[in-house]
Amino acid sequence: MGYREFTIEGRNAVIEAFRAGKPIDKVFLLDGCQDGPLMTVRREAQKHDTPIKFVTKERLDQLSETGRHQGVIACAAAYEYAEVEDILQAARKKGEDPFLFLLDNIEDPHNLGAIIRTANLAGAHGVIIPKNRAVGLTAAVARTSAGALNYTPVARVTNLARTIEELKKEGIWFVCADMGGTVLYDLDLRGPVGLVIGNEGEGVGRLVKERCDMTASIPMKGSIDSLNASVAAGVLAYEIVRQRRG
Repeated sequence: MGYREFTIEGRNAVIEAFRAGKPIDKVFLLDGCQDGPLMTVRREAQKHDTPIKFVTKERLDQLSETGRHQGVIACAAAYEYAEVEDILQAARKKGEDPFLFLLDNIEDPHNLGAIIRTANLAGAHGVIIPKNRAVGLTAAVARTSAGALNYTPVARVTNLARTIEELKKEGIWFVCADMGGTVLYDLDLRGPVGLVIGNEGEGVGRLVKERCDMTASIPMKGSIDSLNASVAAGVLAYEIVRQRRG
């Protein structure tokens, strides 16, 4: 998946996009360039906590559709992000205990789309993703979610561990998917819950894992060592659904 459908190219266009409040996932900036407008882009990106990647002119030329990038290309999100408070509000409105998905460093757009779809079908109130080292709401994510993005709010936060700390004050407790955890069928997963899923390679990061209240593992019988992240999310989510129905 390239950054084709939602790129904004050129200095003024990118600066205006930031100032208009458009959700920008990432900015590619010409490495080593110190001129005024590019420094303004950099400042705007930092102000909005938007990740900046410094790249060569060749890389910008590759990414560019127009050939007139002027040293900057921004990747805009395909969908608006929600706030974490919107997700809690959705639960209150339904009179339900909050059920959240928190995704630590999911980099594959197809996994993210599939997990958002699962979250929607399992009745979760929303999904929370980090700003750095993770895919945002790109066109590929939107396609894979098969429409779920229209119904399931996705919030983006600077620090997932800190967000968990804040949500604990709301009475939500957190279960993290981890190979070394307790078998999920032996856990009590009722009440206000946040399900934390990591990427296939590294799993959930240490700082995030330390803030979780318990770890849950999925029993494995086969010869390979792990499930795809979106499948793991589905297995865990539906055990939560089963217990919530109880």
